[in-house]
Amino acid sequence: MKQYILALDEGTTSCRAILFDRQGTVVGSAAGEFHQIYPQPGWVEQDPMEIWQCQLDAIHTVLKKYRVAAEDIAAIGITNQRETVVVWDRNTGRPVGNAVVWQCRRTAAICEELKQKGLEEKIRQKTGLVIDAYFSGTKIKWILDRHPGLRERAQRGAVLAGTMDTWLIWNLTGGKSHVTDYSNASRTMLYNIRDLRWDEELLRLLDVPPAMLAEGKPSGGYLGTTDLALFGTEIPITGAAGDQQSALFGQACFEAGAVKNTYGTGCFLLMNTGEKEIRSSHNLLTTIAWGIGGRIEYALEGSVFVAGAAVQWLRDELGLIKTSAESEEMALAVPDTQGVYMVPAFVGLGAPYWDMYARGALFGITRGVNRNHIVRAVLESIAYQSGDILSVMEEDSGIRPASLKVDGGASANNFLMQFQSDLLGIKVIRPANVETTAQGAAFLAGLAAGIWQDKKEIESIWQAGREFVPRRDDTWRKEKYMQWKRAVNSCRSF
Repeated sequence: MKQYILALDEGTTSCRAILFDRQGTVVGSAAGEFHQIYPQPGWVEQDPMEIWQCQLDAIHTVLKKYRVAAEDIAAIGITNQRETVVVWDRNTGRPVGNAVVWQCRRTAAICEELKQKGLEEKIRQKTGLVIDAYFSGTKIKWILDRHPGLRERAQRGAVLAGTMDTWLIWNLTGGKSHVTDYSNASRTMLYNIRDLRWDEELLRLLDVPPAMLAEGKPSGGYLGTTDLALFGTEIPITGAAGDQQSALFGQACFEAGAVKNTYGTGCFLLMNTGEKEIRSSHNLLTTIAWGIGGRIEYALEGSVFVAGAAVQWLRDELGLIKTSAESEEMALAVPDTQGVYMVPAFVGLGAPYWDMYARGALFGITRGVNRNHIVRAVLESIAYQSGDILSVMEEDSGIRPASLKVDGGASANNFLMQFQSDLLGIKVIRPANVETTAQGAAFLAGLAAGIWQDKKEIESIWQAGREFVPRRDDTWRKEKYMQWKRAVNSCRSF
């Protein structure tokens, strides 16, 4: 009996290969980093061939290190940075240039042109997204516009495009599978999330030939088989999802109203809304969570731009801490912030404000304020921003979550998790296995491969690590939020 599932976690700065057993437990992992390329201010690129090699090396390393034969791998699941795009030659398999990364702002002018044409509502209705350089569609247009003759070749199917899941599957299968899953497709600004197809009108607007786009497939289902030459055996690829959707699945957020928050450089909050496609009135994104067994489930998504990045700022720019872990001890060294509020609007504010002109600030500083108070205020700001998003998710969905499941690097900070619970007035649950993104890919692949029978079995495998319960009352909560809102409004009017 084949014992393992291999999860490939292709992130923004690294590739990882993680082995899971039939109990959903991590057996071993390997990782490698790849370069970030910044050709000019606001532009971010990556070398697709370097990413492929990095991911391949990670696979070989983890199999060798833990003495696992490729024949013992039942299935492969893939999760990836979502909106990054690569365009390549079908015959040679070589990229036409570097991948354009989700962070890249080079297509801002194209986005402004779309807004000026009054297309915001049309695009939101079809895709669930706002018009922004973040998403893949304008990136593909930009690449086609910059290479003479490329669009004509794309129309003939000689040139292909895809997000990183598509690129990895293409290479893993030796060019036999040009596919993507529904969750990744829903992040392109080209995919109709209701009809589950590339939208002809949007393709015309951006002049993207449909022949170059991958076939949309369920997140849990057959996506291809690895080329025999790679591992000496053929391994089915049966799961794929964008990183945040994969984390939602890995946290076993299977019921409508279940919410997870990933605390990384920024924060990503996703609420499962079941088969109901909820349109936000607070500028949250509507996205496909996953597609399994002919059923599509949706999610509401909100992003905090600066979370862990604010802690890095304390360390790298101000020198107030030596390590990120030190922030917890310093925050607990004082009973409160002594009235200090920090709004980390270093690059504007994300949901629900979407204010690119807001700038960061510290408020309420008095002579008695020391570095512990400032560190604590920065950690609290992460919780406040997450609370802003969760409150509008409740309004949009009409669902009051019973708990918040958490993951990501900053979820290890016990002070932050307790403060988050106090602020929201709900339980915060940190899982025993914090590899939730990779675990989601493994669960999707294992479900399709018959390792697990259904989501109930997966739910029984998922284990909570530590729970944080609210210790504060509503009066305290309201007072804190009122002061936070005052600070945010001041930043926006600066």
